[in-house]
Amino acid sequence: MTREQPTGGGTELGRFLRARRAGISPAEAGLAVASGLRRTPGLRREELATLAGISVDYYTRLERGRETRPSPSVVDSLARALRLAEDEHEHLRSLAVRAARTAPEPPTVPSRTVRPGVKLLLESLRPNPAHVVSRTGDLLAANPGGLRLLAGIEEWPARQRNIARYVFLHPAARDLFHDWATQIRGCVARLRALAGTDPDAPDLTRLAGELLLKSPEFARLWERYDIKGHAHGRKTFHHPEVGDLTLGYQSMELEGTPGHRLITYYAQPGSTEYDALVLLDMLGAQSTPREAASNQDETTSSPS
Repeated sequence: MTREQPTGGGTELGRFLRARRAGISPAEAGLAVASGLRRTPGLRREELATLAGISVDYYTRLERGRETRPSPSVVDSLARALRLAEDEHEHLRSLAVRAARTAPEPPTVPSRTVRPGVKLLLESLRPNPAHVVSRTGDLLAANPGGLRLLAGIEEWPARQRNIARYVFLHPAARDLFHDWATQIRGCVARLRALAGTDPDAPDLTRLAGELLLKSPEFARLWERYDIKGHAHGRKTFHHPEVGDLTLGYQSMELEGTPGHRLITYYAQPGSTEYDALVLLDMLGAQSTPREAASNQDETTSSPS
């Protein structure tokens, strides 16, 4: 049996409903829990249909992809019955809109170009580590600390550097992140959200296909279909060069780009974490000439 691919039979709307139905218990949905063993881990189809005020037959066709035009009121009723958070509710609306389209839009690969002004901004943030990533997490640009913070990623060719690929497949990642489990959930949530609105995108299908084959953890989380990520907070790192440090972080979408985000980490000036960032920036700057030469060699040898 093969693992689920990011494309295939059914609709993303049906997959999302099925995953969210399996993830909520009758008690959480406000239903009385009968004694005895239940085969279904979450809500049964008929239970969800009753909670949403729709027929079981209609809901079954919706989940299986045979009904693709749910009304806004049905979508909202399902969101309430499933106790969806605001971002999940909005994602469900987007999936319903996409399912109703009669002609699929041709997939495109977004530009990887980072504007000079954004690169200048990265430099101005030093010694705070910062990098720019694509909608699928490709590492497009970074200041010295922003690259060095992800211990060992500089060993990979520039075109291979991707945040999700790093956290799941790089041997240093599990030791680097104090809460690796939270980190991988956030990576999958962003990719799953993209899969709902642009499931045939070549950049997504290549990455998700690779990780489904190479990482059992990714395959398990992909099946869960969580789409809740975190745009800010704090992370603790066990860095092999500068030791343990807890940093604040902020992720910002760059307007006028195809989904690029600027992610920066920071510490209070004068703190031990800030001193560690200064050292990390220095170490990253020392390797910058070699890094630039390596990237130039890769660009020269790659076919256009």
